[in-house]
Amino acid sequence: MDLPSVQWQGHVAHKWLLMEPEEKETFTSLQEIDDVFKYALSLTCQGDLDFLEFISAGYSAQKDPEQATTCRERGNSSFKSRNYTAAALHYSQGVCFAPQSSEQLSLCYANRSAALYHLQHYQECLDDIDKALKNGYPSHLLHKLEDRRALCLSRLSEHEKSRGNAKKHASKNHKGSGGVKAPSGGPLPSGICPQAAVGSSVEKGRHLVAVERIAAGQVILTDRPYSCVLIAGMEEGKGKGKGTGRDVLFGMEDRRCHCCLAETLRPVPCGGCSYSRYCGSGCQQEAWEEHHRWECPLMAELRVMGVMAQLALRTALKAGLENLQMARESVSDPPDSSPSFSDPYPSVYNLLHHLNRHSPALRFLCAITIATLYSKLSKAGPPLVNPGSCSSATSRSADGPEEEGGSSSWNSERWLLGSAALRHMLQLRCNAQAIIARQDTEAGNSPVQSNREVRIATAIFPSLSLLNHSCCPNTSLVFSTGVSVAPCDSSPAADISESIDERRCKPRGVTVTVRAARVISPGQEILHYYGPHSSRMGTKERQRLLIEQYYFLCQCEACSPQQQDEEESSRQWTRARGRPRESGLLCSMCKSSLQKNEEKNEAGFICSSCGHPVSLSEVSHRLQEIKDDLEKAVELMERERPGDALQLLKRTRCQSELIAAQTHPLHGELADATARAYASIGDWKNAASHLEQSVAAITSQFGEDSIELGQQLFKLAQLHFNGGFRAAALTVFPKVRRLLRLHCGPHCHELEELKAMEECLREYT
Repeated sequence: MDLPSVQWQGHVAHKWLLMEPEEKETFTSLQEIDDVFKYALSLTCQGDLDFLEFISAGYSAQKDPEQATTCRERGNSSFKSRNYTAAALHYSQGVCFAPQSSEQLSLCYANRSAALYHLQHYQECLDDIDKALKNGYPSHLLHKLEDRRALCLSRLSEHEKSRGNAKKHASKNHKGSGGVKAPSGGPLPSGICPQAAVGSSVEKGRHLVAVERIAAGQVILTDRPYSCVLIAGMEEGKGKGKGTGRDVLFGMEDRRCHCCLAETLRPVPCGGCSYSRYCGSGCQQEAWEEHHRWECPLMAELRVMGVMAQLALRTALKAGLENLQMARESVSDPPDSSPSFSDPYPSVYNLLHHLNRHSPALRFLCAITIATLYSKLSKAGPPLVNPGSCSSATSRSADGPEEEGGSSSWNSERWLLGSAALRHMLQLRCNAQAIIARQDTEAGNSPVQSNREVRIATAIFPSLSLLNHSCCPNTSLVFSTGVSVAPCDSSPAADISESIDERRCKPRGVTVTVRAARVISPGQEILHYYGPHSSRMGTKERQRLLIEQYYFLCQCEACSPQQQDEEESSRQWTRARGRPRESGLLCSMCKSSLQKNEEKNEAGFICSSCGHPVSLSEVSHRLQEIKDDLEKAVELMERERPGDALQLLKRTRCQSELIAAQTHPLHGELADATARAYASIGDWKNAASHLEQSVAAITSQFGEDSIELGQQLFKLAQLHFNGGFRAAALTVFPKVRRLLRLHCGPHCHELEELKAMEECLREYT
């Protein structure tokens, strides 16, 4: 749970300690959210607001011309190093910091246009040239922009001609074939498939059940978040500064749209704050109307208060007073009804908040946090209007929380927003969903795709929240981000001088697609996992984590008493016969497998063969040393020193073989990194050989039907293809295709690349 900053948590904890015992007892005895919020509001004082303002100074979201200059200078340094991606990101930071209609803004736009030109983003380059001119670009430098504009138009004209020739060639070879049809069989519009229905029981609450057979790979549910919040934080950028000796780091908030979460090199800034930015005017407008007109003057405070508090407040602001009042007054949806996709807020409002299950300290933290934000929001007054210039607006919008009754309603009923925000913050502990994306870890010109899962946002989903947990789920989730582009954008007749932002249609936003990971029979519950998974941790650890955060004892198939009995029987059987448990660790004395030492109170391991004991601290220390060396090797590869990386990996592998079995996850990571190093120098045979070892470790950990195995096999297919190993590649292709179709659907970009590789190999039979 993304709680407020440590400073704010300490402030609230001190406030709790200073309360009289009677006050604490009164607070903990409250049974209704409204009462908790009002009581917390009565305890909130000017000192809380002053302290919040003090710590918010470190998260300033004001426009700052000096910061804009600093970002532009960093961009110039990256540009000179020919790291154009990093340069564009630095210039974009400058665009966000620069005041509106300032020379600094025009210079950042102009410099970004140069980086975009070298990245061959010609239309985006033209857009930035126009923006530089509109914001007062210095007249003595205009010739630079005009020369760049001419080069862009020339490049775009060449592209149009080549595309026209390609279409003529295609039409000759496909006479009478008609237009290209859009792919069919894609994700459902937001909703639940006909083969599933909402059920209800005292033990499980509202949940999703199969009413007909659901085939493996079939889409069960597609949902959009009611609200989501991007997670700020430093992540490694897509490029490293060549020759600079320093990493180029950019936060998630620098590289993604704050509305649809799409990656972008050229964000559109908010006119009032330096923090929020968007992939285009469509997302900027949508975010403004839903929440940002309230959030804009409070961005520093919201960052201090954490993702959960911001998401809770954003959810209440998006709903508005009218929807809040309707949700409060109406009876909850009947147990067997599905969520309404035309008005999903009632489904969100009626999620369990578990007020009495949260610890008093956590309840108090959430209540004081929301009460303080509410007080700041009240002092700020009704929201601003003009999304083009947040800071200049003086009148209120016609819709939103204050729509009924004007300012008098805003003053008399706004406490409902605070109460609803507290309700949502308490709900989020059990109902928040991490939005996951796969982020490239290799340079764009790398011959082999390498990526990792990163958490980019936290959201609350109306329908996805119906799915209960299982440590061995029967579903697979895939998130998509970004916007859809208007048909004219792909038309041959599209005007190349038209702004991309002007050609965007309504933002599509974030979606989650839930597919069946295996056949689901009628009557079976549809399940996914909340974090703990049977392939990653033991039963007791999973159950402990689920009780701590979600307040239930998991009794899924992997946690059932029968399964635990089988695990205990397996432990007794292996001890009696001296056979190893699947710990993946080896004895340093005889190379037999280590198993957990469960006969002593001290945590540790014991050899299944010679009985040599090994302490947990010793194992942890040795594994950490291997992880540290692995990170150093990856860093060497990113600095384009694959030879040094290979030497370090060989030494680390020797150390790993002394403690980790071939199927241990860390051994698999080492094999994967070694394969990347060999691939970077074009040694495809050795690269494929090491990646096959990584595949074995992935299979052992996650299973033969896992998406993790599919992604690893896809990399193996790329290696075989690049090395010209036709037979090996054609053997791997069907396995990759099956797993990717199962988890990601038939239209994912990896399958398109796989098809192109296969056609190429078969063409040169």
